[in-house]
Amino acid sequence: MKSTLLTRGALLTAVSSLAITLSACGSDDSSTSSAAADTGSASSSAAESSAMPVSDEPFGAGCSAVPADGEGSFTGMTDDPVATAAGNNPALSTLVGAVTAANLGDSLNSAQDVTVLAPANPAFEAVPADALNALLADPPQLTAVLTHHVIQGRLAPDELAGTHTTLNNDEVTIEGSGQDFSIAADGTVVGTKASVICGNVQTGNATVYIIDQVLEPAGM
Repeated sequence: MKSTLLTRGALLTAVSSLAITLSACGSDDSSTSSAAADTGSASSSAAESSAMPVSDEPFGAGCSAVPADGEGSFTGMTDDPVATAAGNNPALSTLVGAVTAANLGDSLNSAQDVTVLAPANPAFEAVPADALNALLADPPQLTAVLTHHVIQGRLAPDELAGTHTTLNNDEVTIEGSGQDFSIAADGTVVGTKASVICGNVQTGNATVYIIDQVLEPAGM
């Protein structure tokens, strides 16, 4: 009888131990599955985030210089041809003066689907006064410089990087991606790298990227 009780006791102890062990293993498996699920969820979220499209809105620190309302605002410029739109934007007043001096306003307004790399006022201020005045007084050279800033076709931000043919029948190379684009220093009048400071601005016939340097055609 005593032997039978001992045997039953040993059996109960073994069963209890096995139950505890199985319970612990089940807990570990659950934790592992939960952790794996969390990791999978995080990976999925990261993938979705990286796949998000670039915004269709204008971008860049220089966009703060564009008026918030009126004809010179982003909304106001969308239904005007590019030279007219630029004329309503005080951030581009020096460029508009140069376009007028070269008698290019009508040509730009009548162009179909172009991309304009538009130097902001500080870009012209960076050019030495004597060099700038000489350029403004030389219509053929001024025309070459200004048309070097115009590319045939509307380029979205994801199409901007690369080498493009300009309306001056030469090429301009733009580097970068996302919302960070530049033109090498050897492609500017003052030898300083040009950067897009306000990009993807829409006008009636052009997509405009405002830059912080005046570009120079090769050979000038």
